[in-house]
Amino acid sequence: MLVVGDVVTDVVARHRGPLAAGTDTVAAIRTVPGGAGANVACWAVHAGCADVRLLGRVGLDAAEWHERELTASGVRPLLVRDPQAPTGTVICLVDSGASAERTFLTDSGASLRLAPEDWSPALLDGVGRLHLSGYLLFSGSSRALVSTVLESARARGVPVSLDPASAGFLTELGVDRFLGLCAGVDILLPSRDEACLLTGLPDPADAAAKLSRHFPLVVAKLGRDGALVARSGSVRARVPALRAAPRDTTGAGDAFTGAFLAALLRGAGPEEAAGAGCSAGARAVERIGGRPPAERTGG
Repeated sequence: MLVVGDVVTDVVARHRGPLAAGTDTVAAIRTVPGGAGANVACWAVHAGCADVRLLGRVGLDAAEWHERELTASGVRPLLVRDPQAPTGTVICLVDSGASAERTFLTDSGASLRLAPEDWSPALLDGVGRLHLSGYLLFSGSSRALVSTVLESARARGVPVSLDPASAGFLTELGVDRFLGLCAGVDILLPSRDEACLLTGLPDPADAAAKLSRHFPLVVAKLGRDGALVARSGSVRARVPALRAAPRDTTGAGDAFTGAFLAALLRGAGPEEAAGAGCSAGARAVERIGGRPPAERTGG
């Protein structure tokens, strides 16, 4: 599997209750490797995918650290070192109450400076599935890269999945523009909010069904409500979530995506793969940060 996407440094601040404006709020703070694309790659390895490669862009400030962390997770890093922009940084504000809900402050830095010049069709050699982080659609150079990558994948017959990544950034990009940029994507993996935003429908099942008229397969990630699998304009399966004791929901959707894609590569059908995704998502929310533990699971 080849993942093309963002590699960032996450600063996770876990606090309890509302932030105290204008003064101090006690928090437990950790710096960990992150990025939606990088997280997906790590969870795919953790779920049993033997060969996962990641194309991303980082600054000179943290390139070696990110390469070491990815390698330690079993991912083959293909990182472009940007001499001008620093590595992207995301501050993750996590309410350590029962929901462990998170809010992101994002400085994309080098991560969205990936460009067509960073791509070669040879990167698809031996690749059975290509996954794109939707964050790539939120800057001009990386949008151009997405177009180039999709063209290469079509020429090779490599199936492509995409995670829309951010409801906030999608709002700025625009729904029609997003759908146009994603022409040729085989699997869309939106969150509940992203699916509803992309369709204007309040019910995620209706939204997933509508999106599946644009994409051959849509798998909507609903957090504690599990996942929906939709094809050809209708929901074909509802997959329940697993019980979990949330500590940090950062990266839960990435965990789902990585495990889901790894299961597809093993020959699982979409419903079984969504079950694997829900299992990974449940494990992810019980950890701090968006990455899995070092040991692998799966076959």
